[in-house]
Amino acid sequence: MITRLAPFIACAIALGWPAAPARAQSAPRIALRPFAEVSGERFAATQSFNATFGQSVEPLYGGGLDVTFRDRYFVDLAASRFKKTGDQVFVNNGQVFHLGLAMTATLTPVELIGGYRFHPRVHGQPVAWLIPYAGGGVGWYGYQQTSAFAQPSENIDTRKTGVVAIAGAELRVHRWIGIAGDVVYTHVPGILGSDPSVSHAFGEDDLGGVAGRFRVIVGR
Repeated sequence: MITRLAPFIACAIALGWPAAPARAQSAPRIALRPFAEVSGERFAATQSFNATFGQSVEPLYGGGLDVTFRDRYFVDLAASRFKKTGDQVFVNNGQVFHLGLAMTATLTPVELIGGYRFHPRVHGQPVAWLIPYAGGGVGWYGYQQTSAFAQPSENIDTRKTGVVAIAGAELRVHRWIGIAGDVVYTHVPGILGSDPSVSHAFGEDDLGGVAGRFRVIVGR
């Protein structure tokens, strides 16, 4: 994904550089900035995802609202979703047996994050087109799992609270448009691992992971 985005990012930097001084002079005290996002997450429950879906890295799509204060502090609220149908499996002594029955998993994170926006300088001059940031917060994670021919009591519908940490940078490509890339770490223990699920067999109960995320932000 990063390789495909490289030409666009390079162009964005070129476009954003001359607009930097104007931004530095006109950044509002409080800015409301909606955004759309896509991420690729490597889930902590690696063995469970590999057994069920054939891979442990999956995409999530979403959006939300970012609020900045004096272009220094930020708070954002984001919601995203992952949904995929895989194969129901049975694990015995570490060996995976595919049952040929469809299993659909849906993850819906809602995350509230606060943090700080850094403003680097080069030779004493602000680099307003590049804004690194870091932060952390809390998330609420809904997880549903339904299987073909399963009884209603055998399906899963649960919600847990987790923690989030992020670090990345925003490129200002226009007065009203920014693109951001960051690394997101989430820890959501206890949402998996119920007996007799595949995650229980592997001893995995964390539905968090590490993700690379890309955002398009509208606003100053």
